[in-house]
Amino acid sequence: MSAESSVTKRLEGKVALITGGASGLGESTARLFVQHGAKVLIADIQDDLGHSLCQELGKETISYVHCDVTCEPDVQKAVELAVSKYGKLDIMLNNAGIMGHHEVRVTDTDTESFKTVFDINVLGGFLGAKHAARVMVPAKKGCILFTASLASKISLGTPHAYKASKHAVVGLTKSLSVELGEYGIRVNCISPHAVATPLFQKTLGVFDKKKGEEVVSASAVLKGAILEPEDFANAALYLASDEAKYISGVNLTIDGGYSLSNQTWKMGLSVLSE
Repeated sequence: MSAESSVTKRLEGKVALITGGASGLGESTARLFVQHGAKVLIADIQDDLGHSLCQELGKETISYVHCDVTCEPDVQKAVELAVSKYGKLDIMLNNAGIMGHHEVRVTDTDTESFKTVFDINVLGGFLGAKHAARVMVPAKKGCILFTASLASKISLGTPHAYKASKHAVVGLTKSLSVELGEYGIRVNCISPHAVATPLFQKTLGVFDKKKGEEVVSASAVLKGAILEPEDFANAALYLASDEAKYISGVNLTIDGGYSLSNQTWKMGLSVLSE
């Protein structure tokens, strides 16, 4: 028996739509969802990557649609395509997002750039949830997920727009979980620490995955482990599966305890050795 055939298919018979699913965290999640028996539609603006992924994994289990998440007709079309192609929609992962320009000071922040980050990270997620809910409410079941960030819990060296947008995503998650819980729909979000995805490497200006991982590991609380896209995918798999049937309104943090520790205490102790 092959290793793949021995895997318990935790999403057997389910249909998932993943925005930003052509690369990074979305791609890793799409791969895992397919492995666990789901039919997946990835929605992205990276057409070449999206089609390549479908070609690799098999077009009978995964398909692609061009979708700008800030454009409501695009999002509506993606949801409708998932339903027309696969018969229903069980899982909506609003994963598409950007970091924005890396200005640290508010006085240097470009206003249009700030709006763009919110349009993609918050409005895009809202539109995904809105149109997924149109399908899920009559079915009286479903799972809506959002990709948030550790920046929704503590202040990291990320742009103000990114931090604020991820706080908004968490707020939207909680608000929707209350409204949609009445219809049996669970709503959760996942907040990973930095993962050495192409987006993260581009933000750092470091286009070497190993170097990106070293940057994160240098300040990690949990030593000996590296956060990888597969860790995010496994969290999404759990929240999307029936194993999490009574979990809703949660912001699941994947940070190895980083948000629980203020590393500046070491600076205080260093004074003793002076």
